[in-house]
Amino acid sequence: MNHIRLGVNVDHVASIRQSRGTPYPDPVLAAFLAEQAGADQITVHLREDRRHIQERDLEVLRRTVATELNLEMAAADEVLEVACRIRPDMATLVPERRQERTTEHGLAVAGEEAGIEPCIRRLRDAGIRVSLFVDPDLATVRAAAALGVEQVELHTGFYAEARGARRAGELERIRAAASEAGRLGLCVAAGHGLDYGNVRDICLIQEVMELNIGHSIISRAVFCGIEEAVREMMARIADAEAGRE
Repeated sequence: MNHIRLGVNVDHVASIRQSRGTPYPDPVLAAFLAEQAGADQITVHLREDRRHIQERDLEVLRRTVATELNLEMAAADEVLEVACRIRPDMATLVPERRQERTTEHGLAVAGEEAGIEPCIRRLRDAGIRVSLFVDPDLATVRAAAALGVEQVELHTGFYAEARGARRAGELERIRAAASEAGRLGLCVAAGHGLDYGNVRDICLIQEVMELNIGHSIISRAVFCGIEEAVREMMARIADAEAGRE
């Protein structure tokens, strides 16, 4: 059985820094501590409005991350140029609206291939693996596979926010999308809104091999430190993995 990789998103460390315009807290140090605790990947989102992560953060992270660096980004020319210059290990294309607090939906792929494909091609030509952050929708997963990307990351936000029967329905959507992605030869990641309480059911999905989690880990770290917060999440993931068939 393959180990579920944990990507720790350190954007919110930068959010605290940017709120006061100070040089601290440093997301680079947060990334180092997360790796020391066993994180398999560091994830950051370089937004067009630079609300948290800055280009300098990305440059330093590229030199210091010992595991893998995953850059979340819009398919925008200016960010694309930065990505191709810095060359993270993976780029995850996400939709982006300046008025949103956080990413609200997956990337629209079906019917938008002509706009996305040139961005994918430029990233791959730069030696960067490409993942698409998508809603757990079968048509979208199929469209992503047709574009030749290596991975899809399934948006788990609707599942995380739902309760009762609605949550069960959202979980089934994720299961079905993950199964289809696996059948099509895609690596399957999941992320958005995952926390210490709801991560287990996602981990039980056979095809899910990577999780990207930020807000809940950084929130927990306020009280116990980043290393302990990461270890606690990894323990939840390991416990769930043990329950896989």
